[in-house]
Amino acid sequence: MNAVEMTAARKYSSFPQDAPQPAQDVARVQLLLSVAVAVLCVVLVIWILFRTRKSSRRAVLLVGLCDSGKTLLFVRLLTGSFRNTQTSIADISALYRVNNDKRTNVTLIDLPGHESLRLQFLDRFKDAARAIVFVVDSVAFQREMKDVAEFLYQLLIDNVVLKNAPPLLIACNKQDVTMAKSSKLIQQQLERELNTLRVTLSAAPSTLDSTSSGSASQLGKKGKEFDFSQLPMKVEFVECSARGSKGEEGSSDIEDLEKWLAKIA
Repeated sequence: MNAVEMTAARKYSSFPQDAPQPAQDVARVQLLLSVAVAVLCVVLVIWILFRTRKSSRRAVLLVGLCDSGKTLLFVRLLTGSFRNTQTSIADISALYRVNNDKRTNVTLIDLPGHESLRLQFLDRFKDAARAIVFVVDSVAFQREMKDVAEFLYQLLIDNVVLKNAPPLLIACNKQDVTMAKSSKLIQQQLERELNTLRVTLSAAPSTLDSTSSGSASQLGKKGKEFDFSQLPMKVEFVECSARGSKGEEGSSDIEDLEKWLAKIA
């Protein structure tokens, strides 16, 4: 072998024997691009479905015990005026325009608060709920705390509610009355009562868990004291007064409720 042949042999042997050819590189890039496009398409479809499903839920449910002031809040939000109301046995609904904007609106639905009706009506409308306003009588709260907690518990363990996770506002109504409890105190006492209720029911299951096949068995995080931050939906508290400080003659104090509705609409 002469010098020229030896030099050529050394050059040839310096190339990796298994180096990919240009055609293989192109095929690999095309495959990676195809996979990336496919993943992007799946993510886009899921996002569109989620947005479509969320936008189709346009109802804001007003729930709570009887005489908590739900219907007067409903009337005040729609008309701004005072009206004597009675305990309802059927749902009432109307279109609510946020900040009087025709393009931004939700459907307010006032659900009956009677014990024999409230879960029945909640089941009827919960799939359409974009958000839920749970109205509490701040004056009668100490007396009604157990009933309030039981109804709230049933709402919070519902599988549809947990899956959709609509924002939840606890509206502490009747703040115009001197004896009204503050929203902070109501939150603290509700968390304690819900925790007690959860522990009691887990030890001895009652009709609260068994009456509805659409209910989960656990509220909050297992092994921890319950608080509202453990829930999948965002929970907020506001103080309000549907009647207002001057009663029938004055305006209501529901600005924080209106701001919240504008935020979730």
